[in-house]
Amino acid sequence: MTTEHDQIGAGGTLFDAVLTPHRSLSPGGFVILMGCIVGISFTIGMLFAVAGAWPIFGFFGLDVALIFWAFRASYRSGRARERLRLTRDELRIERTDPRGNVRRWTFQPYWLKVEIDDPPEHASQLVLRSHGRFLVVGDFLSPPERGEVAATLRRALAECRTPVRA
Repeated sequence: MTTEHDQIGAGGTLFDAVLTPHRSLSPGGFVILMGCIVGISFTIGMLFAVAGAWPIFGFFGLDVALIFWAFRASYRSGRARERLRLTRDELRIERTDPRGNVRRWTFQPYWLKVEIDDPPEHASQLVLRSHGRFLVVGDFLSPPERGEVAATLRRALAECRTPVRA
Protein backbone atom coordinates (compact mmCIF):
# COMPACT_ATOMS: atom_id res chain seq x y z
CA MET A 1 0.00 0.00 0.00
CA THR A 2 1.12 3.56 -0.56
CA THR A 3 0.47 4.98 2.87
CA GLU A 4 2.49 4.19 5.96
CA HIS A 5 -0.02 6.00 8.14
CA ASP A 6 -3.52 7.17 7.32
CA GLN A 7 -5.60 8.30 10.25
CA ILE A 8 -8.26 10.90 10.87
CA GLY A 9 -8.63 12.81 14.09
CA ALA A 10 -5.53 11.89 16.12
CA GLY A 11 -3.79 14.73 17.94
CA GLY A 12 -5.01 17.51 15.67
CA THR A 13 -3.81 15.72 12.55
CA LEU A 14 -6.69 15.01 10.18
CA PHE A 15 -4.67 13.26 7.49
CA ASP A 16 -1.10 11.97 7.49
CA ALA A 17 0.16 9.82 4.62
CA VAL A 18 3.56 8.89 3.29
CA LEU A 19 3.44 8.06 -0.41
CA THR A 20 6.15 5.77 -1.76
CA PRO A 21 6.80 4.22 -5.18
CA HIS A 22 5.89 0.56 -5.49
CA ARG A 23 8.67 -1.96 -6.04
CA SER A 24 7.39 -5.45 -6.81
CA LEU A 25 10.69 -7.26 -6.29
CA SER A 26 11.92 -7.57 -2.71
CA PRO A 27 15.65 -7.41 -1.93
CA GLY A 28 15.64 -11.16 -1.30
CA GLY A 29 13.91 -11.75 -4.62
CA PHE A 30 16.52 -9.58 -6.30
CA VAL A 31 19.34 -11.76 -4.92
CA ILE A 32 17.60 -14.90 -6.17
CA LEU A 33 16.90 -13.37 -9.60
CA MET A 34 20.49 -12.14 -10.00
CA GLY A 35 21.79 -15.56 -8.91
CA CYS A 36 19.70 -17.21 -11.63
CA ILE A 37 20.82 -14.69 -14.25
CA VAL A 38 24.49 -15.11 -13.29
CA GLY A 39 24.16 -18.92 -13.34
CA ILE A 40 22.45 -19.03 -16.72
CA SER A 41 24.80 -16.47 -18.27
CA PHE A 42 27.88 -18.25 -16.93
CA THR A 43 26.68 -21.65 -18.19
CA ILE A 44 25.82 -20.42 -21.67
CA GLY A 45 28.99 -18.30 -21.79
CA MET A 46 31.09 -21.38 -20.93
CA LEU A 47 29.41 -23.34 -23.72
CA PHE A 48 30.43 -20.62 -26.17
CA ALA A 49 33.96 -20.50 -24.72
CA VAL A 50 34.37 -24.28 -25.06
CA ALA A 51 33.10 -24.07 -28.65
CA GLY A 52 35.88 -21.55 -29.38
CA ALA A 53 33.79 -18.37 -29.33
CA TRP A 54 35.39 -17.14 -26.10
CA PRO A 55 34.66 -13.39 -26.71
CA ILE A 56 30.95 -14.14 -26.32
CA PHE A 57 31.61 -15.00 -22.66
CA GLY A 58 32.45 -11.32 -21.99
CA PHE A 59 29.17 -10.17 -23.53
CA PHE A 60 27.25 -12.39 -21.12
CA GLY A 61 29.15 -10.73 -18.26
CA LEU A 62 28.25 -7.32 -19.69
CA ASP A 63 24.58 -8.34 -19.79
CA VAL A 64 24.70 -9.30 -16.11
CA ALA A 65 26.36 -5.98 -15.21
CA LEU A 66 23.75 -3.98 -17.17
CA ILE A 67 20.84 -5.85 -15.54
CA PHE A 68 22.39 -5.26 -12.11
CA TRP A 69 22.84 -1.53 -12.88
CA ALA A 70 19.20 -1.22 -14.08
CA PHE A 71 17.85 -2.79 -10.88
CA ARG A 72 20.12 -0.60 -8.76
CA ALA A 73 18.76 2.52 -10.51
CA SER A 74 15.20 1.28 -9.95
CA TYR A 75 15.78 0.68 -6.24
CA ARG A 76 17.44 4.10 -5.91
CA SER A 77 14.39 5.82 -7.44
CA GLY A 78 12.23 3.83 -5.02
CA ARG A 79 13.67 5.84 -2.13
CA ALA A 80 11.55 8.86 -3.12
CA ARG A 81 8.85 9.85 -0.61
CA GLU A 82 6.04 12.37 -0.34
CA ARG A 83 4.44 13.10 3.02
CA LEU A 84 1.07 14.85 3.15
CA ARG A 85 0.03 16.06 6.59
CA LEU A 86 -3.23 17.93 7.13
CA THR A 87 -4.08 19.83 10.29
CA ARG A 88 -6.81 22.43 10.74
CA ASP A 89 -4.22 25.15 10.04
CA GLU A 90 -2.35 23.82 7.01
CA LEU A 91 -1.66 21.05 4.56
CA ARG A 92 2.10 20.44 4.54
CA ILE A 93 3.68 18.49 1.71
CA GLU A 94 7.23 17.26 2.17
CA ARG A 95 8.89 15.67 -0.88
CA THR A 96 12.13 13.72 -0.48
CA ASP A 97 13.93 12.80 -3.69
CA PRO A 98 16.02 9.61 -4.07
CA ARG A 99 19.18 11.49 -3.02
CA GLY A 100 17.57 12.64 0.24
CA ASN A 101 16.96 16.29 -0.73
CA VAL A 102 13.77 17.61 0.87
CA ARG A 103 11.38 20.27 -0.47
CA ARG A 104 8.35 21.56 1.44
CA TRP A 105 5.10 23.28 0.45
CA THR A 106 2.20 24.46 2.59
CA PHE A 107 -1.39 25.23 1.64
CA GLN A 108 -4.22 26.75 3.62
CA PRO A 109 -6.76 23.89 3.73
CA TYR A 110 -9.95 25.93 3.62
CA TRP A 111 -9.36 27.03 0.02
CA LEU A 112 -7.57 23.91 -1.21
CA LYS A 113 -8.98 21.95 -4.15
CA VAL A 114 -8.01 18.36 -4.89
CA GLU A 115 -8.26 17.62 -8.61
CA ILE A 116 -7.98 14.31 -10.47
CA ASP A 117 -9.77 12.73 -13.44
CA ASP A 118 -12.75 10.58 -12.53
CA PRO A 119 -12.03 7.73 -13.03
CA PRO A 120 -8.25 8.18 -12.83
CA GLU A 121 -6.38 7.09 -15.94
CA HIS A 122 -2.69 6.39 -16.53
CA ALA A 123 -1.93 10.03 -17.47
CA SER A 124 -4.15 11.50 -14.73
CA GLN A 125 -2.44 13.74 -12.23
CA LEU A 126 -3.37 14.37 -8.61
CA VAL A 127 -3.24 18.18 -8.37
CA LEU A 128 -3.54 20.29 -5.22
CA ARG A 129 -4.64 23.83 -6.15
CA SER A 130 -5.16 27.00 -4.11
CA HIS A 131 -4.93 30.74 -4.85
CA GLY A 132 -3.24 30.31 -8.24
CA ARG A 133 -0.66 27.86 -6.89
CA PHE A 134 -0.70 24.18 -7.68
CA LEU A 135 1.34 21.10 -6.90
CA VAL A 136 1.24 17.65 -8.50
CA VAL A 137 1.66 14.86 -5.95
CA GLY A 138 1.89 11.09 -6.21
CA ASP A 139 3.18 10.96 -9.79
CA PHE A 140 4.72 7.54 -9.08
CA LEU A 141 1.43 6.03 -7.85
CA SER A 142 -0.87 3.90 -9.98
CA PRO A 143 -4.15 5.54 -11.12
CA PRO A 144 -6.28 3.68 -8.52
CA GLU A 145 -3.83 4.67 -5.77
CA ARG A 146 -3.93 8.33 -6.85
CA GLY A 147 -7.74 8.15 -6.82
CA GLU A 148 -7.73 6.62 -3.34
CA VAL A 149 -5.38 9.31 -1.98
CA ALA A 150 -7.53 12.03 -3.58
CA ALA A 151 -10.75 10.63 -2.09
CA THR A 152 -9.24 10.23 1.38
CA LEU A 153 -7.73 13.71 1.30
CA ARG A 154 -11.07 15.22 0.17
CA ARG A 155 -12.82 13.55 3.12
CA ALA A 156 -10.19 14.88 5.51
CA LEU A 157 -10.52 18.39 4.01
CA ALA A 158 -14.30 18.21 4.49
CA GLU A 159 -13.68 17.27 8.14
CA CYS A 160 -11.21 20.15 8.43
CA ARG A 161 -13.77 22.64 7.10
CA THR A 162 -16.43 21.49 9.55
CA PRO A 163 -16.61 23.88 12.51
CA VAL A 164 -15.29 22.50 15.79
CA ARG A 165 -17.95 22.24 18.48
CA ALA A 166 -17.03 23.10 22.04
